[in-house]
Amino acid sequence: MNATLNITEPTGRTWQYALPSDRTITIGRAKDNEIVLNDRRVSRKHAFIFNDGSGFKVVDGFVENGQLYRSVNHVFVNDEVRLEKMLEEGDVMIIGESRLEFQKGPERIATQATRPVTLSSTIEREIDRSQNVNFDDSPLGHTQVQISVNEIIGRKSNLSLESAVATPEEIKDLRRKAKFLDLLFEMSKTLGTVFDLEEIFEKATDLIFRGTPADRVIALLADEAGNYDSLYQIGAKTRDVSFEKLSEKLSVSRTITRRVLEDGVAILSQDAKTDEQFQGAESIVSQGVRSTICAPLITQSGVHGVLYADRLDPFAAFRQDHLELISAVAAQTAVTVETVKAHKRLAREEVARANYSRFMPEYVVQQLLENPDSFRLGGVNQIITVLFADIRGFTSISEHENPEKVVGLLNHYFTAMTEIIFEHGGTLDKYIGDGLMALFGAPTATPDDARNALNAAVAMQRRLVTLKTELAEQGFDRIAIGIGLHTGIATIGYIGSERRSEYTAIGDTVNLAARLESNTVGGQILISEATVRAAGNIFPMTRREPLTVKNRKQPVDLFEVKWD
Repeated sequence: MNATLNITEPTGRTWQYALPSDRTITIGRAKDNEIVLNDRRVSRKHAFIFNDGSGFKVVDGFVENGQLYRSVNHVFVNDEVRLEKMLEEGDVMIIGESRLEFQKGPERIATQATRPVTLSSTIEREIDRSQNVNFDDSPLGHTQVQISVNEIIGRKSNLSLESAVATPEEIKDLRRKAKFLDLLFEMSKTLGTVFDLEEIFEKATDLIFRGTPADRVIALLADEAGNYDSLYQIGAKTRDVSFEKLSEKLSVSRTITRRVLEDGVAILSQDAKTDEQFQGAESIVSQGVRSTICAPLITQSGVHGVLYADRLDPFAAFRQDHLELISAVAAQTAVTVETVKAHKRLAREEVARANYSRFMPEYVVQQLLENPDSFRLGGVNQIITVLFADIRGFTSISEHENPEKVVGLLNHYFTAMTEIIFEHGGTLDKYIGDGLMALFGAPTATPDDARNALNAAVAMQRRLVTLKTELAEQGFDRIAIGIGLHTGIATIGYIGSERRSEYTAIGDTVNLAARLESNTVGGQILISEATVRAAGNIFPMTRREPLTVKNRKQPVDLFEVKWD
C-alpha cells in the first residue's frame, strides 16, 4: 500500500515523503532520522511509523536496546495525544510544531473540491502572530504536556498565505482561535474593573467552563511572602452541582503545583492513574479524575498561585488547545491579582507611613515598610546613642498659663525639635511631658550615630535661640532646654503586648542618658565619655565633675559641649 506524508514545518517549508512498506521510518530532530524536522520542540528521536501488514501505524517514542522510550512533548493525532495509532486517510499528526498529514494512494497535489476560502486581513494578522515557546526537556510522567504562558496564542497556522486557500482543517483551527481570542477579549474587559479576589476567580472560572470541558476549577494563591508551601484556596467551583461534595474533599497534587510554581509552566496530565506526579494524591485518583491542567498565575514580578482544572469523565481528556486557553486565562488573571495585591499593599503602606513618619525619618520608615517582618515583639542588643531633652522651668509656666496656650507652646517646640532629629537620622522614641527621647542607631546602626546625635543636640540648642523670639511674639515666656547624651548597648525593639506595643529602647544606656539630662541647666549639653570617644572632638568641650549614679560603682565622667 502506497502512502504519503504532506509535511509542513514551523518555518513554512512544505514537502512530501513517500512511506515505504518494508521498513520503519523514524521521525525527529536528529540528522540520522529518515524524516528530519527542523523544529526545536521535536525530540532528537520523537516517533516512528511502520507497516504492520494491515496499514501504517505511528508510535510515540523510539526504541533503544529493546526498550521503548516516549517523547517529552508527545504526538498529537487529530488534536488528541496518542501513544500509537493506525493511520487513516486525512489523519493530521502534530509533532512539535510540525504538521504531518497522512494520505493513502499515489503521491498527489492537494486539491479542494470545496469552494476556495479567501483569507480576511483579520485572519492573516492572527496567522502572523509571533511565537515564543519554552518546554522543559526533563520527563514529567507518561502522559504530560508542558506549556509556557508565552505560547498562549503563539502557534502559527499551517495555512500558506501564498495560496490564500484554506483547507477544512485550517478553517476549523482558525475558528477555534477566533473563539479563543473572543474569550480573552471578553476577559480583559471584565477583569479590568474587578478588585475582589473571589470575584476575579468567578470571572476566570466562567471563561474556563465556556472554553473547555473542565468539570472542576480551583484557584490557589501563595501568601504575601510568596511561600509556595502555604498555598491557600481562594475559590472552588464545579460545572455540575453533583460534583460539589467531591470538590470539598479535593486535594491538588503538591508535586505538580510546586513544579508549576517553580518553573512557571502549565502542565497537562492526560491520565492521573498512570502519572507519577500524582503519587501520594490518592484522593484525586479515587474520585475518578482522568485528566488535569495546572497553570501558573504568573507575571513579571513572580508567580502568585495556580489555576487547577480537572475532568471526571473516565473516557475523555483535556486537549492541547484546552491547555492553551487555561494558560491564557491564568496569565490574564495573574495580572489582575497582582494589581489587587498592589492596591492593598499601597493602602497598608500609606497608613503605616502616616503613622511612623511622625516618629521616624523617611528612610527608616521605608526600611520598615520593605521589611514588615521587623514589626513583631522582641528586640536586639546594639550600640546606640540616646538623647534626652527637657524644658527647664516648665512646671511654673504651666501653672501660670491656660492649658490651650501650654499645648500650643509644646506643639510649636516639639515640631521644631523633631524636624532636627529627623534631619540628623534620629528616631523619635517618645514625648515625655515637656521632654523628648530620641535614638540614634535604631533601627539601623551606623558608625556616625554618636556624631549625628551630638550635631542634633547642638542644632536643637541653636534653634531654640530663634524659637524664643518666635514664642515671645506669641506671648510666651522665654524657655530653655537641657540635653543629655550617652552611648552604649541597649535593647531595641517592639515592647508591649500583642494588642499594643511601641518601638523603643531599654537598658542602662537609656537610664544614664536620662540622668545626664536631669543634671543639666537651661542651655547646657552634657555627654558621657563614651559619647565623646564615639563622636570625636567636633565641638569644644569642658570636663565636668564626675557624676555618681545609682547602681554604678565608678562615677561617670562628664563633658559639657560648648555650642554657642
